[in-house]
Amino acid sequence: MEVQKKFCWKITIQPNILVLQTFGFWPKDYEAFKLNFYAVRTIILVIIFFPVALLTQATNLFFVLDDLIALTGTIYMLLIEILCAFKIYYLSKHMSIVKTLMRMLNDDLFQPRDVNQVALVQPNLDLWKTTYIVFMIMALGGNLFWAAFPLLDKANEENRLPSLAWYPYNTNVSPFYEITYTHQVLTYTYICFTHINIDTFIAALNTYIYSQFDILCDNLRKLHFGDNVKANLVKCIKHHWLILRFAEKTNRFFESIIMIQFLISVIIMGVTLFQITIVVPFSTEFLFLISYGVAIVTQIFMYCWFGNEVQVKSNNLSFAIYESKWPDFSKKIQKHIWFFMSRSQTPLRMSALNVFYLSLESFMAILKTSWSYFALLQQVNS
Repeated sequence: MEVQKKFCWKITIQPNILVLQTFGFWPKDYEAFKLNFYAVRTIILVIIFFPVALLTQATNLFFVLDDLIALTGTIYMLLIEILCAFKIYYLSKHMSIVKTLMRMLNDDLFQPRDVNQVALVQPNLDLWKTTYIVFMIMALGGNLFWAAFPLLDKANEENRLPSLAWYPYNTNVSPFYEITYTHQVLTYTYICFTHINIDTFIAALNTYIYSQFDILCDNLRKLHFGDNVKANLVKCIKHHWLILRFAEKTNRFFESIIMIQFLISVIIMGVTLFQITIVVPFSTEFLFLISYGVAIVTQIFMYCWFGNEVQVKSNNLSFAIYESKWPDFSKKIQKHIWFFMSRSQTPLRMSALNVFYLSLESFMAILKTSWSYFALLQQVNS
């Protein structure tokens, strides 16, 4: 049964796009950022949150050089802010590529041919949607816990801020304490949800790629359907070319983001493990660090798993061709099929500047490297 109306790929990521629009990173009617009200609002939001957070955290480093615990805690938050700034920069820089990708999703070659193909790709989209919801809930819960921790911690009677930072005024007195506290909470809420929505958007792009390979494999299995096998094969070849073009643009958009994400995450996970060993077991701070550590590991796993699925699904092309009735085709068609198979032997791999590949092997390598940093910090602290 054919699909009665055009399948909308973008409807799944509408909440994701809405958050990015609200935070100022998705100009609605333009290819890229232009000097207009939306751009000015984005600049104001970024100035309100980032320079103050980065400056106060960086300055604080010079005051805690002799305190390894405070030093790692400050570096921990500073790296999260720097990583978010890089993600915002590369998203803004490549917004024209992102908008092109959104238009490419409307191409007729990307459309499921029937309800069976819709049913084939819907679990992929549902998985991404579930991942997005879980991450947003984790981010909301973790942020609320972090924001409330200084108020819940009765062991410290001073007016403690959520994050270690240096300010050129006394933050223990009112109203400076309340103003600074509110600014930190708003800043890290902004940073946290920016992280989550850029990360899950990249995962969505990978989901679209491997879903297209599912559709292409199904079309290859059904080459014999209809009267014109050659026309079906030509359409499959064009579809494959379009998928590779979509993947190339996607990789160009996120390769620098992934590279920086992996490098910084290795350090963050090592620091998180170290901090877990030095806080009071099962205290509120201990539970927060555990939850944040799990969130970071899950974040990296999400990148690697969705990227790994692209490789796995693209590797299925040759098998799908064998499942068609190719022995019954003419010699000329068989020759075209052989040529197509030779071009699709190498699976598609998404990479970070061709240094890291998004795969489960890379995920395990990141965990091992993080453990090495943790062991080094423990040795220095002992």
